[in-house]
Amino acid sequence: MILITLTFALGAFWGARLAKKRGGNRSDMAQYGVAYGIVFGLVGLFFVLFLSHLV
Repeated sequence: MILITLTFALGAFWGARLAKKRGGNRSDMAQYGVAYGIVFGLVGLFFVLFLSHLV
């Protein structure tokens, strides 16, 4: 569960940073942060499921 939360937070940080780098305002940073957070969180979830299936 921690890994999923960490990947979500990493994705949100990365998305917000990317939006800021592209000259976006706070709304753009929030939207990018949420979108990247969801995508990274899902990747983390599938990774955890894959690892638990191996064990």
